[in-house]
Amino acid sequence: MKIALIGYGKMGKTIEQIAKSRGHEIVSIIDIDNLEDFNSAAFKSADVAIEFSRPDSALANVRNCFKAGVPVVSGTTGWAPCDLKEEIDKNGYTLFWSSNFSIGVNIFMAVNKYLAKIMNGFDNYNVSMSEVHHVHKLDWPSGTAITLADDIIERIDRKAKWVKGTLTSPDGTVSGSTACAANEMPVSSIREGEVPGIHTIRYESEVDVITIDHNAKSRAGFALGAVVAAEFTAGKKGFLGMNDMLKF
Repeated sequence: MKIALIGYGKMGKTIEQIAKSRGHEIVSIIDIDNLEDFNSAAFKSADVAIEFSRPDSALANVRNCFKAGVPVVSGTTGWAPCDLKEEIDKNGYTLFWSSNFSIGVNIFMAVNKYLAKIMNGFDNYNVSMSEVHHVHKLDWPSGTAITLADDIIERIDRKAKWVKGTLTSPDGTVSGSTACAANEMPVSSIREGEVPGIHTIRYESEVDVITIDHNAKSRAGFALGAVVAAEFTAGKKGFLGMNDMLKF
């Protein structure tokens, strides 16, 4: 399969290595300095593009893929890909988007949904969440945390929405608060070192605490999932996600 890469940071380089190890060819690499290559024959020859960039450039990147007729797999968070669904359906475009491509994280998401459904019947437990990521991550809470939080809110009747909790900055400064209304769930964020990603969900009562967490050891799990998603996406149409591929 011919793959184009959009964004060539640490994630892009890891995706390149894994894609090649699975027998794929990288035909185009686009970064901030060569955006004109969206119009190149090499880019247009790709069976699928994999996009990991920045929140402020993701929309333009995805639309450039649409214009070139190249299906795109995007893992950039901090923007609103769902807003493109009508445009995608109307024009026959292809976008596979996920807040997290790790297979392990998506198993964790399925466990989170099941646990939230159980905890809906036990209103003596209050729920909160925290996430930890490397200092280079610009958005907070993480896209994965937002997905997890939305899944909890959908299943626990006593919670109406999630809110931002505390933010611990790379220099150790803490801002914000976990104090919130009874029908709200706080999501706190920590930015430190080179942490690939830790997500923790905590249910606390007066007598005990139940926690579940996922701790990524490296970016390799995210990169592998993105390549597998690209293999799944090639030749398909529409707005796709991990639920379409994994079918939990």
